[in-house]
Amino acid sequence: MQDIILDAFIDTVKLIPFLFVTYLAMEYLEGHTEGKFAAVVKKAGRLGPFWGSLLGAFPQCGFSAAAANLFAGRVVTVGTVIAIFMSTSDELIPIFLSEKVEASLLIKTLVIKVIVGCFWGFAIDVVRRVLLKIVPEETNIRRFCERENCHCAEYITNKEELHHLSDHRHHHGILFPALRHTFQISAFVFAVNLALGFVIETVGIESVSKFTADKPLLSIVIMGLIGLIPNCGASVAITQLFLGNMISFSAMITGLLTGAGVGLMVLFRVNASLRENLTIMTVLYVISVVTGVAMQMTGVL
Repeated sequence: MQDIILDAFIDTVKLIPFLFVTYLAMEYLEGHTEGKFAAVVKKAGRLGPFWGSLLGAFPQCGFSAAAANLFAGRVVTVGTVIAIFMSTSDELIPIFLSEKVEASLLIKTLVIKVIVGCFWGFAIDVVRRVLLKIVPEETNIRRFCERENCHCAEYITNKEELHHLSDHRHHHGILFPALRHTFQISAFVFAVNLALGFVIETVGIESVSKFTADKPLLSIVIMGLIGLIPNCGASVAITQLFLGNMISFSAMITGLLTGAGVGLMVLFRVNASLRENLTIMTVLYVISVVTGVAMQMTGVL
């Protein structure tokens, strides 16, 4: 047990400098681009899923939360918010960079997530608009504000809408958030490494590998469920399992497609319709698993 703890600690400590530099860059990027990204999606109209999936892949942790807020105010469509959720990279980029994974694998993963998010986003909007004849609700920021008791409904203007809805703001510069995020993810990485080390030592790496190899479809279903956990630890665990050769690339993609960071949690907080929120979560899970199974069956690696 001491060796397992020591190995997990050493592996985590090695990652800390890389994580900190990565998060420092991400905080700078997010502080200078988040409002611009949200504005692009807001103005995109029916092209929302395209821009949403493309911009959602950028390494910033607040965009999925902003997307949930935009949807609650009916600024973006269902397809757009799902596209953003599916393309959101969450902790994938920092973990891949800190583990010195080949750039080609990172790029391929991000491109797949963007393409898949774009495809399903457009498909969902077309089905709702053409087949189900669902008329999109009018943008209603006032209702959103009244529900959140933010006392801004009386003076909101179009120029202020996105500023209000994007609640991920930095009040301590970029150094403090970067340090905090580094500490949080390092703790998650240590916990995951500790758990994996314990499982491997107890069960054996051969048994774990055999389970995932013999039941690839089951691992896809399970990773999809893990990805739904509204916490960055989910993507950390999924990525680490892949890097440890315990799950397939298809299973990792499935978990990362459902993993929208805190997006789902914010959606349930700010969107009034529980039924709508549950439907979005269910659809997100089903289409992610379908995608993962299709990739596994067609041999996409």
